[in-house]
Amino acid sequence: MSDPTRFVLIETSHPGNVGSTARAMKVMGFGDLVLVRPRFADVLSQEETVAMASGAADILARARIVDRLEDALEGCTFVCATAMTPRDFGPPTRMPRELFGELARKGEAADGGITHQLAFLFGSERYGMSNEDVYRAHAVLSIPTHPDYGSLNLAQAVQLVAYDWRQALGGFAVEARTADPRLADARSVQGLLTHLESSLVHLGYLDPASPKKLMPRLNQLFNRAGLTQEEVHILRGIARAIEKTRPAGGTPPTLGGDE
Repeated sequence: MSDPTRFVLIETSHPGNVGSTARAMKVMGFGDLVLVRPRFADVLSQEETVAMASGAADILARARIVDRLEDALEGCTFVCATAMTPRDFGPPTRMPRELFGELARKGEAADGGITHQLAFLFGSERYGMSNEDVYRAHAVLSIPTHPDYGSLNLAQAVQLVAYDWRQALGGFAVEARTADPRLADARSVQGLLTHLESSLVHLGYLDPASPKKLMPRLNQLFNRAGLTQEEVHILRGIARAIEKTRPAGGTPPTLGGDE
């Protein structure tokens, strides 16, 4: 199963939330979106929807609109509602990350795929989900928020749920945007130290007659830092700039010992 997840928006009011939901889904690698009785029949093509989708127009193009929740849940074997659990009875309330780990382990096929179809239900921005819709769910998701203020925008809730579910499925590898820096070898570091020693003498900071342990300490500092070749070039450029200055007048201070 290529996409084991369906996001279902029930009676959505704002076109921007539909577009933002599509974007939230796409960045987490999901693409199955179903709308149940949205406020606007043409919501998938409205200008605000497309603008807020921001590159996820393909999700909108594949999305479906249905009249009944049961039609949106066709083929789904586990349903998660994002709502308050009814007071009389209803499915258990679970934290997303905890539940998703269990679902991923239980539903994992031999080839590493997921054998079940999971549906996430999100209610209207104005009044949430009806109890009758919540009763259809196997679990109610409660996103852990600050106890004094737990109000989430619809698309924000979708993003959080999509992220945690993607992480439970294994997540995506983080790809570096820059090339790994080339570390300087010991010879380059020693060349830098020799150059710096000469510059510090020229500057009047290091007394060659009494160098103490300044250069070995700098050597250890550079080893801990793990200098790159580019950083060695920068430091040697600084050393060259020092050498172009006028020598310090008078007797050079002996500040380069163990201090």
